[in-house]
Amino acid sequence: MTLQELKYIVVLADTGHFGQAATACFVTQSTLSTQIKKLEAHLGVILFDRSVRRATPTPVGREIIESARLILQETTRIQDLSRYAQDPMKRSVHLGVIPTLGPYYLPHALTTVRRTYPDLRLLLREELTGHLLAHLADGKLDGALLALPISDPAFEIAPLFQEPFLAAMPRDHALACQNEVGLSDLARNKLLLLEEGHCLRAHALQVCGLEELKGEDIRATSLETLRQMVGMGLGVTLMPLLAGSGTHAASTLVILKPLAAAGASRTIALAWRQRSPAAQTMGYLAKTLGSDLPEGVTPLP
Repeated sequence: MTLQELKYIVVLADTGHFGQAATACFVTQSTLSTQIKKLEAHLGVILFDRSVRRATPTPVGREIIESARLILQETTRIQDLSRYAQDPMKRSVHLGVIPTLGPYYLPHALTTVRRTYPDLRLLLREELTGHLLAHLADGKLDGALLALPISDPAFEIAPLFQEPFLAAMPRDHALACQNEVGLSDLARNKLLLLEEGHCLRAHALQVCGLEELKGEDIRATSLETLRQMVGMGLGVTLMPLLAGSGTHAASTLVILKPLAAAGASRTIALAWRQRSPAAQTMGYLAKTLGSDLPEGVTPLP
């Protein structure tokens, strides 16, 4: 039994097709099929049901493939630990970020990282929290910038800062003349939120003390869409402080006011797998990001 054979069965399980798996492994289909049959003969079990169009793992095959996946991950970890032992900050890092943070925080963060670690190459991926956590778990991402809470014990969490929420309303709205906006005033108006899947939606509901919105007929797909909707007079919303600044057209039509509520904020953190080969890199990255923060946010120990 070889690591190459284990790779073959993992890739075949992921693709479900011998031809696609062979292409992904840079071998011929006959080579891949022969090696998998050889492994099955060595183990004395059938790993894949070949009687259907898609190659489907058998019950025992699923368990063996999951073990093979762990072995390959640990092998990669050993290789990466050796490769970056001399300088953990001289490498490429696949970093995810939630959409409600990326465009507003990354310009500052990337400037800081580039100045501190010029040999660190960040490959960025912007996705919703659920997708980021899935990609962290399967190794497609080394780390992710997201909003807490994250309760999965498989991840190491380094809180970076607290970002306050602001009330956003049309420039001619009745609340625009107030120095601060109470949550009850905000909740009594037409509250606009992002669609399901955005962690900011859950945070906004929590801040306003709501489980869900009744009679909600419009949900925005992005913060910029939300800003445009507020500017058009369709309602009010909560906006993270870093997203509040801007020179685009919609920003001139929207007024931002502090909330008259303690703790109306979200906590931004850097997360990575506990046994990740990039754990040391991510630890240094977290310290660097936490030591140089944008104006208006509160650093965390």
